[in-house]
Amino acid sequence: MKYENIIKGKFIERPNRFIARVEINGKIEICHVKNTGRCRELLIPGVTVFVEENDNPKRKTKFSLIGVVKDERLINMDSQVPNKVVHEWILKGNLFKEVTLIKPETTYNKSRFDFYVETKARKAFIEVKGVTLEDNKVVRFPDAPSERAVKHIKELCACLKEGYDAYIIFVIQMKNVLYFEPNDETHKEFGDALREAKKAGVNIIAVDCEVKEDSINIVDNVEVRV
Repeated sequence: MKYENIIKGKFIERPNRFIARVEINGKIEICHVKNTGRCRELLIPGVTVFVEENDNPKRKTKFSLIGVVKDERLINMDSQVPNKVVHEWILKGNLFKEVTLIKPETTYNKSRFDFYVETKARKAFIEVKGVTLEDNKVVRFPDAPSERAVKHIKELCACLKEGYDAYIIFVIQMKNVLYFEPNDETHKEFGDALREAKKAGVNIIAVDCEVKEDSINIVDNVEVRV
């Protein structure tokens, strides 16, 4: 997954969850924040950030904030990128062999899952979650209560009963972490749902990423502790 026209800047403030003020080449610019999560531990005034410049005249903002440096670690915080890197990862044969169909944004009952995948022998629904919350190399999800995420987990459990495989993939948008766990302190209901899903047979996978200023790619599996 590659970005174009990446520029370094200094984060100033985030007036709301959609925009940030960033100093770029000595000028304060309004940037679109490609992550509606809290990200309070990332977006601290004065930190180094990376933005993508876009020359589309129809856009309200010229820049999009996609990355931030935390404790000398580069973290991608683009909430749209996990699906893209998982799509690439699956097409390369990392999750299934001989994929015959991969369909993004597929509805099942009352949920829309990120992917529906078929091989010659299997049919699977996949939900993808991006992870940016890190503390002492331990990564957690979510960084804010997410009833939608709980709903997705319960729907994944339901599709197992109809013969589908079910996966939830946590894309850790950084490298060099110890393990992943649900953020019970912030949303215990999500953690409980994830533990029930594991008992039911949902495949729970976490993968880390090599993050550069202008790219992000899935690298290794990370231990999941639920």
